[in-house]
Amino acid sequence: MPRSSVYKMHQNLITFGIRLALCERVMKTIFRGIFCLLMLLLTCRVGWADAPALSSSRSLLGYLDPRTWPFIPVPEVGTDPNGGTTVGILPVFLFVDEHQQVNRIVNGDLTYNSTLGIGGSLQILSYPSEDTYWSATAGATEHIARTVDIFYSSGLTRDRWWSFEGRLLFDRDPTERFFGVGNHSRSGNETNYTLEQEAVTARFGLSLTRQIQLALDLRPRLVDIQQGAFDSLPFIGTRFPQLKGLRRGSNELLTRLLLSYDTRNTLNVPTRGTCLSVWGGITDKQFLSSVSYSMFGIEARRYLPLSQRLTLAGHLAARYMPVGRQTPFWALSQLGGDRSEVGYRQPLRGFGAGRFIDRHLFAANGELRTRVLERDLFGTHAILEIAPFIDLGRVFHRMDENPLSGLHPVGGVGFRGIAAPFVVGYVDIGYGSEGVAFFSGVNYPF
Repeated sequence: MPRSSVYKMHQNLITFGIRLALCERVMKTIFRGIFCLLMLLLTCRVGWADAPALSSSRSLLGYLDPRTWPFIPVPEVGTDPNGGTTVGILPVFLFVDEHQQVNRIVNGDLTYNSTLGIGGSLQILSYPSEDTYWSATAGATEHIARTVDIFYSSGLTRDRWWSFEGRLLFDRDPTERFFGVGNHSRSGNETNYTLEQEAVTARFGLSLTRQIQLALDLRPRLVDIQQGAFDSLPFIGTRFPQLKGLRRGSNELLTRLLLSYDTRNTLNVPTRGTCLSVWGGITDKQFLSSVSYSMFGIEARRYLPLSQRLTLAGHLAARYMPVGRQTPFWALSQLGGDRSEVGYRQPLRGFGAGRFIDRHLFAANGELRTRVLERDLFGTHAILEIAPFIDLGRVFHRMDENPLSGLHPVGGVGFRGIAAPFVVGYVDIGYGSEGVAFFSGVNYPF
């Protein structure tokens, strides 16, 4: 999902010594995050399709029973390291199948952000089966931000010899930040810009065995850098006028091969198994691109069950870009934020998305996923999970540099609500050298 998707829900943590104003905001965000998760757990069976009808003779008290509501009214009071504070309301409609499992989520929100103004979005997440998933998101704010994102994936279980993923994306995100290139870029050099991109992504997978797959990725993309939304910060082109990639109207056709080995017991809520990916890609001016660069890397995820309630989850990623002196900054390796995307950005949950940028990257993440509450509620198996975590990572400019030196450490805790077998909602709160960062969304960070 793009970072500008306005269905995001962002939350917080209290740390000793943080000034009172920040503490108040953190307390509100923690309460809101835990409330959202508990609402998902306690009402995940309730949906528009099976809400009981209310007759005209029914007592007004009947309308006060949440189990009769056609949707879950989730309040939004969130913060984001890049986007700032957002308030609003998020009605969530949950649909279940004949097995009493959530197979579709529909939500639309109305929000207000002090910089972006009034905004709204509509999103559909659909889980027809373990083998297929699709989603559609459309959103906009009063100032600048626009998003249309359509995604479809089939062949997830690799029971067939082929699989396919496709995505259509238009995204105009005015909250992007840039601090300079390098592992020691200073927070005082913070700039803002709008990243507008239109992309079509397609992945064709050939399943050699149930565990081993070879895939081809194709991604034509148009990229435009524009003035950002935050007048309090300088524009990226003003502070870094020589930076590669500022030219408006850049385009690329990225081609990538990916070989993966996957033994996870499930894709959405794994508790055991390994996922290992090795990949390499190229875009070239000689073939429908205005930029040229190459990249390769490796990524590993390991899930080790320690008991019925404890799972140790680990993640390692390395990304190298050996060719491309004119590589645009928006194609470099990015470290920061809450999401891991194989071959692209990697998480460091004490910093905003894309906080550290350079040619090469190393990231390591670990968390102890602990199931503290597990119930069959309204016919759906619901789980509340708490996960203390640690993140380590760095970016570097030369391939011969030691990737384990100069690491940025982050510690924190995550709260997760799970409606088995497909849906995971998370609130992750991290603390790094620049303070507290708060994230949330759908699906595990890795």
